[in-house]
Amino acid sequence: MVMDINEILRYLPHRYPFLLVDRVLEIQENRILAIKNVTVNEPFFPGHFPHHPVMPGVLIVEALAQTAALLSCKTEDVIPTEESVVLFAGMDKVRFKRQVVPGDQLLFDVSMLQNKRGIYRYRGLATVDGGLAVESEFLCAFRVKP
Repeated sequence: MVMDINEILRYLPHRYPFLLVDRVLEIQENRILAIKNVTVNEPFFPGHFPHHPVMPGVLIVEALAQTAALLSCKTEDVIPTEESVVLFAGMDKVRFKRQVVPGDQLLFDVSMLQNKRGIYRYRGLATVDGGLAVESEFLCAFRVKP
């Protein structure tokens, strides 16, 4: 294990119920692997198809962006402060391939495609048991509060 939840909390400002990354398994120069254990106790399940609980796809894309933020911070060797943050800046080519339900473990595989002046382009895959659930390209940006 490369990053446990305590280290993740040092790099991401998100907290319950919006922290969507449980553990980082591997970080390479331009790639990161992380997981999210999806439990029936997630706060979105009671209101999102209550009789057929499905994790909202937009939250899976958010989890990919949080994983990318971790890679950005590690790549730049930066721990965000109250004056700085990594923001989700856009998404392209998003495809939802299968439903994610309680009991699933999401594996996030995010690769950095480009870095131009603090704007990072990523490709992210979210899989469950080797099957593709979500794929997306997206942008994240480092910002310092004025």
